[in-house]
Amino acid sequence: MTDVTQKTDEELAALAQAGFDGLTIGIETGDDEALAFMDKGYESKDIVEQCARLDAAGIGYAFFYLAGISGKGRGIVGARATAEVCNQTHPWLIGANMLTIYKSSELYREIEEGQWEEETEVEKYEEIRELVRLLDIPAEFAMLGASNPVMLRGSLPYHRKQIIDAIDSVISNIGEERLRSYRTNLRHL
Repeated sequence: MTDVTQKTDEELAALAQAGFDGLTIGIETGDDEALAFMDKGYESKDIVEQCARLDAAGIGYAFFYLAGISGKGRGIVGARATAEVCNQTHPWLIGANMLTIYKSSELYREIEEGQWEEETEVEKYEEIRELVRLLDIPAEFAMLGASNPVMLRGSLPYHRKQIIDAIDSVISNIGEERLRSYRTNLRHL
């Protein structure tokens, strides 16, 4: 979001005129508490505000959402806040990825110090399910990155039920142990 804020409306319009389109924005979440803790430098209102500027300039955009960024016990809160943000904007794609924490990261140190606790893998899928359930805008939804042990894709609202059914199947048939094993053995993204 910070890259968009640095441009004037006139600069955005000039970029659109020059054919610039298809911006990818890592919004991460609409959960202001998580955005502050992760020191992202913006709030959910900034996402909505800057996307309105992109809409006005005629620049299309896609979102990346990071399941698990709100922390243990807060995934549903994060999903609901993110759906609220997304429903006020016009992304053509919402791509969901799973938070993967490496031992070399600052977040890993926060966990060791008891400042933050990671969601379980099942909680991350429950979070994604809640997000998909609440999205009211037409958009492609995808979970195709290496951080996702199970790949999913569909158009919302048309494939909502199929996506939710697939997520429910992951939760019941694959389960925490196998999902955690994938995350633990993930070397890089």
